[in-house]
Amino acid sequence: MSTARRTTPTLYISVDVEADGPIPGSFSMISFGAVVAGYHDADGFRRAGLQSAGFYRELRPVSERFDPSALAVSGLDRAVLLREGAEPAAAMKAFCAWVEQVCRGADGQRWRPVMVGYPAPYDWLFLYWYLMEFAGRSPFGHSGCLDVKTLYATRAGVPFAGIGKRSMPAGLRPDLPHTHHALDDAREQAELFANLMEWAGPEG
Repeated sequence: MSTARRTTPTLYISVDVEADGPIPGSFSMISFGAVVAGYHDADGFRRAGLQSAGFYRELRPVSERFDPSALAVSGLDRAVLLREGAEPAAAMKAFCAWVEQVCRGADGQRWRPVMVGYPAPYDWLFLYWYLMEFAGRSPFGHSGCLDVKTLYATRAGVPFAGIGKRSMPAGLRPDLPHTHHALDDAREQAELFANLMEWAGPEG
């Protein structure tokens, strides 16, 4: 019997969510961005790079409730979103189609998508709820997400509590601005994730 370890080819997709409150349903995801962060198979991890495929939508709010301070973070205008924001059902179905497209390799390889977030619990909460509510399915399944903060804590051997980007070694932090535009921040996050995946560790 072969003792070779089975490897599932994995495509990491960095997702950033901007919302106008703490939980979906009662509040709204008003924009989200996603970029391909990297590929992982039996040959190891390969970063996708700054020119990787991306997806971005600004969404019509689904609730009358909103937290003005949360809304202000994104800089988006709620009145404009109510008039011009994408319908959530159309946006989430388009996102599912995009994920499926980037998971099809040119050589026929099929990649399994995993969402990457910083912090993943917040972004995943909104993304998964919107996918199930408006598309009826999630291309990531019910648990296909990876938290970058947890990844750093594990690789660095440090306690999770108190971790922030500024506590990470300068060489890990990407030289990209954090603008609170969801596509910009998804790309910044993708670079941080790739740096961590390639990092030799605190003694490296």
